[in-house]
Amino acid sequence: MGKKFWNWAESKDGRTLYLDGPIAEETWFGDEVTPKQFKAELMSSTGDITVWLNSPGGDVFAASQIYNMLMDYKGNVTVKIDGIAASAASVVAMAGSEVLMSPVSMMMIHNPMTIAFGDAEEMGKAISMLDEVKESLINAYELKTGLPRSKLSQLMDAESWFNAQKAIELGFADQIMFSPEKEQLPQTEGLLFSKMAVVNSLLGKLPRKGKPQGMDITVLDKRLDLLKY
Repeated sequence: MGKKFWNWAESKDGRTLYLDGPIAEETWFGDEVTPKQFKAELMSSTGDITVWLNSPGGDVFAASQIYNMLMDYKGNVTVKIDGIAASAASVVAMAGSEVLMSPVSMMMIHNPMTIAFGDAEEMGKAISMLDEVKESLINAYELKTGLPRSKLSQLMDAESWFNAQKAIELGFADQIMFSPEKEQLPQTEGLLFSKMAVVNSLLGKLPRKGKPQGMDITVLDKRLDLLKY
C-alpha cells in the first residue's frame, strides 16, 4: 500500500478530512489497496464532511479518484483551503459543494507534465496523453466555475496563481474564510500571480520539475512514463 496521505477526525460537528502535503507521494496508479482504503474510510459513515486542504499537488490519478469519490458522496462536502491548493490539489478542491479559502491562501492551476523516453512515435503518444489529461482536468474546472474551456486552457497554459479574491471572481472558490457573512471585500483587479511574484516564498515548498519526489510523479505502464500535475 502507498504511503497514507490523509487523516480523519470526528467531533460533534461532524467528520473532517485533512489532506496536508503531497497527494500520494508514492503513486497509487496500479495500487488497488490505497484507493479502496480511502473510499472505505470515506463511506464508513454518513453526514456532512469538511475537507481541510493544504497541498502542493500530487498524483493526478489519485487526485482524480478523490475528486470522483467526494463528488459521489451523499453528504455535503465543504472544502477549506488554509494554505495552498496547487496543481492536482486544485482538482480535489473542485469537489466541494462550497469552497472556502483563507484570506492568505493560494490556488494554482497549470498544464500536466510528463517525463517520457523513446522514439518519435513514443513522444507523440506522450503528447496525446497529456492533451487528454488536460481536457479531463478542464472538465472539473468547467463544472465548478462555468468558465469557457478556452479560458481555462489559457489559465493552465500560463500556470496561473490565484489569491482568494481572484479565485472567487473566477468561480474556483465561493467564500473567503473568517469574513463577516454580509461584508463584501473591496473589489480588486484580481491579480493573477506570475511565477516570479511567488517564487521567493513558495519555491522551497514546491517540488522542482524533473525531480521524482513529492509532487505528482505517476508511473505509466511498463514504459515507466511519468505523469506530473
